[in-house]
Amino acid sequence: MQVTTPTPRAAPALARPPAEDATTDRISPRTRRALAWIGLTAIVVGVALLVAFAADSPTVYVPASLRGGFPAWLSGPLHGLAIGRLSTHRFQDLLVLVCVGYGLVLVAGDRASLRGVAVAVVAAHLILFLGPPLLSQDVFGYLSFARLGALHGLDPYNHASAAVPLDPVYRFLGWRTVDSPYGPLYTLASYALTPLGVSSGLWALKAIAVSASLATVAIVARAARVLGRSPAQAAALVGCNPVLLLDAVGGFHNDTLIAALLASVLLFAALVHYGRAVAALVVAIGIKLSAGLVLPFLLLAPADSRERARLLTIALCGLAVVTVLAAIAFGPHAFAFANSIQGEQQMVATHSVPNELARLVGLGTVSALPAWWRDLFVAGFIVVVGVGLWRTAHGGDWRAAAGWATVALIVSTAWLLPWYVIWALPFAALVDDRRLRATILALCFYAVLIRLPVASGLLGGRRS
Repeated sequence: MQVTTPTPRAAPALARPPAEDATTDRISPRTRRALAWIGLTAIVVGVALLVAFAADSPTVYVPASLRGGFPAWLSGPLHGLAIGRLSTHRFQDLLVLVCVGYGLVLVAGDRASLRGVAVAVVAAHLILFLGPPLLSQDVFGYLSFARLGALHGLDPYNHASAAVPLDPVYRFLGWRTVDSPYGPLYTLASYALTPLGVSSGLWALKAIAVSASLATVAIVARAARVLGRSPAQAAALVGCNPVLLLDAVGGFHNDTLIAALLASVLLFAALVHYGRAVAALVVAIGIKLSAGLVLPFLLLAPADSRERARLLTIALCGLAVVTVLAAIAFGPHAFAFANSIQGEQQMVATHSVPNELARLVGLGTVSALPAWWRDLFVAGFIVVVGVGLWRTAHGGDWRAAAGWATVALIVSTAWLLPWYVIWALPFAALVDDRRLRATILALCFYAVLIRLPVASGLLGGRRS
């Protein structure tokens, strides 16, 4: 019967809970529970203080405040606390506090209470919602591209924000001369925010980012339960992560939507609802093209060739619907966002992995980065994807392969922004691969490190 009866690919993961780390085994359950509560408290306190300081007065950690001013709708209600300015040392100390808290929660493992994790995660998210956009001005870019199309009648895939310098959102922008790099589904949906104006539109985007992040945590916890893993441990790994909290949610990035959809893909796949997983992934592709990296792995997930053909049909139909909508809305420039993405990849972020490694081996940095060096990382990415697809096609775990491919994309891109790391977090929480989890957490550590002033001597260029 075992030989003749087909079983879903997800079944092996259901049969075996994750093994405890050796370090965790040496700590008593009571001590781990205490560490969990201390860690969760440190995270909430660190986030609360950081947001309160950021809301006090203009600071480099709220970039929009230095360009466009600091009106009440931008600073948020915590501005009234007047506890002091967010200085470099305060930012570093509070970021370290949040990271230490996260480390304690990870050490606690499954001894963390699901209720305690949920309370801490929700509290941190609500505090961030009340504060100003941290570490990035991208959220104003979302508003600008929406206003270009819905208010000014200009195609955001063919016009930059500089085309309407008198628009009230313009003074808060960081990027003013680039076209929209976002997919047609996100761009069309963002048009609905235009009647709200700049201030209410910002708060709407803040609510969307916070809701998407909380949904990611809830979905990951649900998927962990389905897969026989600890829901509290999985939720804490994602929801308490400093990069998710301070970079992705604090900056109110639309990458939180991608994380939520990728978590949904993993949940649907765990429930063996592959068709729904493909549909969720198509929506993610319509928001950000980079989500498409997971698609070929998902299509190979079922062992049955007929099921693979069915999933391919669903994917093609879904992508066709997105294509038609984009063509109707944007005409000949419907897919010009791909050019913007390609243009980004021609740039070099100061702290991208290729750039920092080039500096360490004496090859130069940023504009002096040799083309062959960048091509080497691209080749490595292609190899990782190819090996992963081969293994998946021959019965390997598609989730692990997709997770490694996502890691390879983050490591190989010369245009690395810290919040990109959250794309991999659902895989870290749900895939039974310790090396993958450790690698993703190492990337999170690196994303935090580039924010710390104390690390400026270790890294090239200025701090991000």
